[in-house]
Amino acid sequence: MEKRKLRKSILDSRIFWMIVSLLGSLAIWTYVISTENSDVTQIFRGVQVEIVGEDTLRSAKNLIVTDVDTSSVRVEINGPRRIVDALNSEDLIAQVDVSKLTRAAYASMKYKIIYPNNVDTRNVTEVRYSPETVNFTVSMMNTVTVPVRGAYEGSVAAGFTAEAPVFEPSTVTVSGPEAYLKDVAYAWVGFGTGVTAESSYQTDTPFILMDSEGNAVNTEYLTPALDTVSATLPIMEMKNIPLAVELIEGSGATTANTKVTITPDRITLAGDSAILAGMNRIVLSTISLSDFRSSFSETYTIPFDNSLRNLSGITEAKVDIEIVGLSTAVYTVKNLSMINIPDGMEADIVSESIDVEIRGTEEQLEALKAESIRAVADLTDYKGSTGTFMPTVKIYVDGFTDVGPVGSYTVPVEIREARVVEHLPEVHA
Repeated sequence: MEKRKLRKSILDSRIFWMIVSLLGSLAIWTYVISTENSDVTQIFRGVQVEIVGEDTLRSAKNLIVTDVDTSSVRVEINGPRRIVDALNSEDLIAQVDVSKLTRAAYASMKYKIIYPNNVDTRNVTEVRYSPETVNFTVSMMNTVTVPVRGAYEGSVAAGFTAEAPVFEPSTVTVSGPEAYLKDVAYAWVGFGTGVTAESSYQTDTPFILMDSEGNAVNTEYLTPALDTVSATLPIMEMKNIPLAVELIEGSGATTANTKVTITPDRITLAGDSAILAGMNRIVLSTISLSDFRSSFSETYTIPFDNSLRNLSGITEAKVDIEIVGLSTAVYTVKNLSMINIPDGMEADIVSESIDVEIRGTEEQLEALKAESIRAVADLTDYKGSTGTFMPTVKIYVDGFTDVGPVGSYTVPVEIREARVVEHLPEVHA
C-alpha cells in the first residue's frame, strides 16, 4: 500500500515530469545535432555553365569564345547534411574564367563550382564532376560589311507605281568570329506587310543576316553595328499622256482638211502628282502646213520633265500628216517687187519671174491666174550690204483667201550704193 502511494505521488509530481521532459528534449537535440553534422553525398544535375572574363578577353586580345560544348554539368557534393540538403542545382554555377587566355585555339578548361553567398563551404567537397571540363573554341574577332537587300511585301494602290526600295544605311557592318562571318552575304529586309501604299512609305525595321543561298545564318556569336535600318518605298503616280503637234494653218490647209497620225499616240509617265496634274498632252513640235505640198512625215524625240519616269520606255514618236481635198498648181509669177530698200542704196531684181506652187481646191486653182500673184522681197535686213543676194519673198494671192503658196521662195537681188548726180551751176547770159 505504501509503495503504491509513493508511486502515485511520484507520477503526480510536477517536478518529475519536468525532469522527464528535459531529458527527452536533450535526447532529441543530441540526435538532431549528430544527424545534421553527419556528412552526406548528393548529386546535383543541370548545374548551369557560366563563362566569365569574355569582356576582358575581347577588349584586351580581340578574342571571342564560341561553340561551348555543354551548357550544364553534373556535380557530386559531400558535406554536412544541414548544408548539402539545403542546396539545389539552381543555387550552383559551374564557372569558367577565360580572361587569362591569350590566343585563338580550341580550349578545354576545368570549371569552379560557385555556391550561394550564405553557404559555409569549408566542410563542403566536390567529389566528382561530369563532364570534368568544358570545351570551347577561342576565335579571333573580325568584321565584315555586307549590303542591305530587301522587298516591299505590301501592295501599291491603283494608278501608282513603286520604284525599287531604298535602304539607309545601304550596308551593315557585322563583327564576330571568322568562322561565322564567312557565311554572311547580305542583310535582308522585308517590310510593308499589310500596307496599301499610294504615297512613299517609310519604316524602321530589323533585318536578317543571310548566306549567299538565301538562308538565315547563325547569329549567336555575331554582333551587327545596328539593330534596324530605314526602309523606304518611293511611290509615283502614273498617267497616260497623249502626244500632239501644233499646226499653223496656211496655203488653204486647215485642221479641218488635215489628217494627223502620231505613233505611238501616248506614253505613260510616272512621278510627282503635282507635275503630272498639269500635263494633259505633250507637244512634239509646231508644224506649218505651208511648208509641204500634201504629206509630211517626221520622227521626234518625246520631251518631258527630267524628274518624271517614262514607264513606256518609248523615246521617239513618228508624226504623219496628210492634207486631203486640196490640190496644187505651179504658176509663173512675173509681178516681182521690193520693199524697205536701205537708205542710200538702190537695188534691182535680177530675175524676170519665179515659179510658185499654189495650193487650194481644184475650182480655186482653175480660177486663179498668174497675174493675181505677187512676190515681194523685204530688204530690211540688208542695210550696209552690197552685191547680189537671195532674200526670201512673201507671196500674195490677190482676190483669193483660201489659197496660198507651198514652201518658201527667194529672188536674186543686186544691191548697190546709190549714184550721186552732180548739178552744174547755171550760166546766165
